[in-house]
Amino acid sequence: MSATEDLPNSDDRPNILLIITDQQRFDTIAAHGHPHMHTPNLDRLANEGVSFSQCHITAASCVPSRASLFTGYYPHTTGVLENEQDWQTTWVQDLKSSGYTCVNVGKMHTNPFTAEAGFSERYNVENKDRYLQGRWYFDEWDKALASHGLVKQQREHYRNRDDYGTRLGAFEWELPEELHSDMFVGNFTKWWLDTKPKSSPLFMQVGFPGPHPPYDPSQRFIEKYENREDIPMPIVTDEDLASQPSYMEEKRVHDSKVDHDSVIWNLDRSKEDERRMRAYYYANVTMIDECVGNIMESLDRNDYLDNTVVIFTSDHGDCLGDHGLSQKWSMYDVVTRVPMIIWSPNKFKGGRTVDDLCQLFDLGPTILELAGLTPSSDMEAESLLPILKGQEWTARDHVFCEQAGDMVITGADFITMVRSKKWKLVHLMGSAEGQLFDLEADPNELTNLWLNADHSSIKQELKETLLEWLIASNYKTRDRTAAFR
Repeated sequence: MSATEDLPNSDDRPNILLIITDQQRFDTIAAHGHPHMHTPNLDRLANEGVSFSQCHITAASCVPSRASLFTGYYPHTTGVLENEQDWQTTWVQDLKSSGYTCVNVGKMHTNPFTAEAGFSERYNVENKDRYLQGRWYFDEWDKALASHGLVKQQREHYRNRDDYGTRLGAFEWELPEELHSDMFVGNFTKWWLDTKPKSSPLFMQVGFPGPHPPYDPSQRFIEKYENREDIPMPIVTDEDLASQPSYMEEKRVHDSKVDHDSVIWNLDRSKEDERRMRAYYYANVTMIDECVGNIMESLDRNDYLDNTVVIFTSDHGDCLGDHGLSQKWSMYDVVTRVPMIIWSPNKFKGGRTVDDLCQLFDLGPTILELAGLTPSSDMEAESLLPILKGQEWTARDHVFCEQAGDMVITGADFITMVRSKKWKLVHLMGSAEGQLFDLEADPNELTNLWLNADHSSIKQELKETLLEWLIASNYKTRDRTAAFR
């Protein structure tokens, strides 16, 4: 997928640590202006690194977002548009071919789970509460639990609780803390760094399963958030609900009847139920923050830190009750916008925030160029390396996101978003419904202007932007098949 440049000093190339959480909103890092969070280690990365405040995903669920990130192509190009689809081809193979040791610890969410995906070593930890095709798959975490005579907490057990319908996915981790999925991934990463000899540049992808539900931190992290008055509560209004496309109400009803990831969405949920859900979610982020700090200490202890680029991000966000919705599968900023920090004080001037638009999959060519590789000319992602180096950089005018119906969106077949700094349009294939938001006047996306005649011209302009984007994408990738999987 890429070409190797002249690399006479390839052993001096940087180590690259890519940390990806699952389902972490952009408003979950204290240093980014969210004081309800306790995230000292992520704060360090933000204060010493480069933060991208407007990083948007290309797909509103795990599998298509990750397939896009690890190929550098939009979901309609990869052919991976919803969860459960197969994919395994990545640009990681290019890093390995160029001499990098490529290691995955934790979640990648390839299908099949055991695909090499270009890595030299994989230590899989998948969703906390797998179901469907992954129900009987034993990953490294399952094996660790089994070796202690334990079985992970999961929906089959939660369903037996009298309060299952009001927990909204929030459950305390009651087994030994070191066997929590996020702690296990963090400790396994430390073990690898502490025991493996250094022989070549390292690319390590660390995939934390949290804060994806079930929101299940251990008690000492819950204590940091329970009984707090500053927990941000869900934002939803009657106007918001009334103006939403009909598929969202269908999704709410579906989510109240079918539990996804140990979450049964209660249409009559109380404020206290919502507060607990959010407190446990934030506590899960803090749990991961501690793991990140431990990994940074291990990098330092093993002489990696001075020549390592650390990247922290997530695959998508979570509504957490905003707009009356559970989890992802929508095009609101709380889903499409994710935290992204790139830290390497010896290489890039830190303490900066880039407020221009970029996309999560732009990390692909950025990582390849850090490794001295040239991304394929038809790659749709765009490198962030120039802005990291303080060089001239052309920011994106628009970002795009796609999502096929999936098992959860029963009322819509295909959803596409286009977003500029000021405007967002959400298009529903084959439907007269849609969404249009003025993000400057309405940052919480509560007033849908889709049917407002005064905004018909910007609505048409954004539709034309979508059309031109799709045409240009198809032309640019005309020689590439969709056989990434």
